[in-house]
Amino acid sequence: MKKISSSRLRLSPIEMGSEEFRKAGYKLIDDIASFLQTLPERSVTKGDQPTTVQNVLGKISLPQEGTNAPDLLEQAAKLLFDHSLFNGHPRFWGYITSSASPIGALADLLAAAVNPNVGAHILSPMATEIERQTIQWIAELIGYPSSCGGIFVSGGNMANFIGFLAGRKSKAAWEIRANGLSSQPQMIVYCSKGTHTWIQKAADVFGLGTNNIRWIEVNEQQQMNTPQLEDQIEADKKHGYQPITVVGTAGSVGTGSIDSLHDIAEICERHNLWFHVDGAYGAPAAALPELASLFKGMERADSIALDPHKWLYSPLEAGCTLVRDINALHDTFTFHPEYYKFDGTEEDPVMNFHEFGLQNSRGFRALKVWLGLKQVGKNGYVEMIRDDITLAKKLFDLADQHPELEAVSNSLSITTFRYLPKRYALQREELNKLNEELLSKVQEGGEAFLSNAVVNGKYCLRACIVNFRTSLQDIEALIEIVTRLGRGLVNQRQQQ
Repeated sequence: MKKISSSRLRLSPIEMGSEEFRKAGYKLIDDIASFLQTLPERSVTKGDQPTTVQNVLGKISLPQEGTNAPDLLEQAAKLLFDHSLFNGHPRFWGYITSSASPIGALADLLAAAVNPNVGAHILSPMATEIERQTIQWIAELIGYPSSCGGIFVSGGNMANFIGFLAGRKSKAAWEIRANGLSSQPQMIVYCSKGTHTWIQKAADVFGLGTNNIRWIEVNEQQQMNTPQLEDQIEADKKHGYQPITVVGTAGSVGTGSIDSLHDIAEICERHNLWFHVDGAYGAPAAALPELASLFKGMERADSIALDPHKWLYSPLEAGCTLVRDINALHDTFTFHPEYYKFDGTEEDPVMNFHEFGLQNSRGFRALKVWLGLKQVGKNGYVEMIRDDITLAKKLFDLADQHPELEAVSNSLSITTFRYLPKRYALQREELNKLNEELLSKVQEGGEAFLSNAVVNGKYCLRACIVNFRTSLQDIEALIEIVTRLGRGLVNQRQQQ
């Protein structure tokens, strides 16, 4: 058995001395700085297939002996810099993941160095108060009552789950935490057909069942049909069901549409339902004075989900739930096992975040958001979000003016469009197939990265700009990329 040293410092294999740590850290920061500087000249992605990446990584067994840390960091940086999809690239407009702020990256290093467990105040005194303050600031940013409560989570699914569970507990007429859902009126939730799939996961995992989601039709603007919503609520009540929650969307995944939140708030008030807003993507845009009317009613929501790693430019992971009444979270999640000794005093009560969400042990996600808000302030975020929206509208206009493109929709910072061959008349299914193939070509080529949306039966290319590095030049380049690749696909078809 190895003898433990009697010196003050334990000699552990994973420890790094201050000089070694400093040298390795400086080198890594230099490498990251060079990577960020050269990012616009790189491909957004190499389009590597899984086997290629596995071969680069090497199919090896667990090492029996270690390797020095500086060499490992250099190796890991090269692997990531050479074989990643770069959502920080100026031409990444795919899924709603923003370019990560540099201060956010440094914040994650700082948070990991201190490594607070933000589950209880005694375990993380300063981190707890920073998270509490950040929640207040986010509420102020989007016009939600700053007296609200909230919690940081991993992302949109979890943020929406928290609101969903708070609504379920609040509207249950029985002790649902103790007795569950058996032999009680069937709970019903309502959302538009454009709602993100988190709602299906929530209904499945938390006991309602996906058959008890009422999918409400949308109008031409992809907004929930609120008269149909109220009719469906009335019908469910007559059949003995218990409506509990309506989910309004503030920035849909596909097109960026915003439901009539004011009308939904009115309906929820009339029927005593929990009003939850999925603002994972779009909620921060409520900070823009010129868009305030689009978000009217969101301030009346019982809960809001939003993701700072989307439109607040934070590194992954950073989701957040805001709840009008902090007691609704406490009543939904708190337990007091005998092995927890986290209580404060009546004179100076503490915030223990494990009582307000699903996690006990929690990382310090709030630091990167807090530092970003302090670095640029509300006005800085308003400027960046406004620029993203302006660029998305410019893309829509350029597509609308181009003889080979059809501009389909534009809302917030999402534009959808499709390629239309100039000399060939294709049926809808043929056009859909062509644009699906075109999207694959764009993604594989690495010049830009888009995703897709289906709008009124049309398969579209979808650009979501939540990217503080994107410029007008990048938007103009996208038009050329899409038309060039589109022509190439049509030529191939003609030669077959």
